[in-house]
Amino acid sequence: MTAAVFACMRNEGTFILEWVAWHRVLGFDRVIVATNACTDGSDALLDALASGGALTHLPHAPAPGEAPQDSGMRAALSHLAANPADWLLHIDSDEFLMPATTLPDLLDLGTDAHVIALPWRAFGDSGHTVWPGATIPHFTRCETAPNPETTKFKSLFRPAAFAHAHDHMPMQPRVPAPKVVAANGQPLDPAPLRSDRHHSRYRPLDISLAPGRAVIHHYAIRSQDVFRLKALRGDGQGKDGGKYRINSRWHRIANRNEAEDRSALHHWPATQTEMARLRALPGVAQAEAATLAAFTAARALIEART
Repeated sequence: MTAAVFACMRNEGTFILEWVAWHRVLGFDRVIVATNACTDGSDALLDALASGGALTHLPHAPAPGEAPQDSGMRAALSHLAANPADWLLHIDSDEFLMPATTLPDLLDLGTDAHVIALPWRAFGDSGHTVWPGATIPHFTRCETAPNPETTKFKSLFRPAAFAHAHDHMPMQPRVPAPKVVAANGQPLDPAPLRSDRHHSRYRPLDISLAPGRAVIHHYAIRSQDVFRLKALRGDGQGKDGGKYRINSRWHRIANRNEAEDRSALHHWPATQTEMARLRALPGVAQAEAATLAAFTAARALIEART
C-alpha cells in the first residue's frame, strides 16, 4: 500500500523541515505541499526540497471567494489522479501523525474501508512564550483526555474513492457505500462523507475517541509568538474572526497543558537525522535561513503593535 501526506501551507517556512522529516521518517511514500501567496520564502524552500526529491510542491491560486484549503485540495487530488496513491492523509503543518506502532499497522485497519478517522490530541504552549526552534522536543504538555465537545478529527482516506475533501474529511464519495473505521478498527457512521456541510467529527463519539492505533498530535498553539503570527498568515478556510488572539476562545480550547505526553520523542533522533539530510540538499539551507529571517521580522512587527 502506498500512502501520501498532504498539507496546505502559507508562510510556514519555519516549520517545514521538521514536518516533512517527521512524516518521511514514519514511512509516507510521498509528501505533498500546496502553497498560495507566500511572502516568507516558503515557496522557494519547498521548490528546493522538491528539486532534491523530498516532496511535491503544488503552488496554486484560489479563485475569488474560494477557501485556500479547498483550492489546495483540488490541486492535490488532481496531482494524485495522475500519480496515484492508495491512501492520503490531509493535515496541517501544526499536525503530526502519531502512530502507536507503525504506519503499515495503521493502514491495515483500512483493508475493507475507505476512511480511517484520526482524533486530535491537543498540545499546549508548554510554558513557551518565544519559539524554541522545534516542535517535537519542546511541546510535550497536552490534554489529559479528548474532550467530546471540542475534539475534531482528521482523515486518512483513499483518494480514488472521493471527488473532494475539506480540512477534516473527504466528501463527494465516488463509491456507493463508503466505509469509515475508527483508529481502533470499529465501524463509524459514514453519513458526514455524503453531506455538503463541512463536518469535523465522526460518530459515535465514544467509539471514534477511544484509544486506537494512531492520533493526530495537534500543536495549534506552539509558543505564544507563533500563535499570534497566525493572524498575519490567515485562516485556511478564509476566515479569522479574532481566532488567533491570546485568550481567544480557540486559544483556550487548544492551549492544553494539564498532562504530559513524550511519546513523539521516540521518533525525534531519526527526525533530526532526516532534517540534517534535507538541509544538505542544494539550496535548502539557504532557503530555510531566509524563511527564519522572515519569521523574525514578522515577529518584530507583531511585537511593535502591542
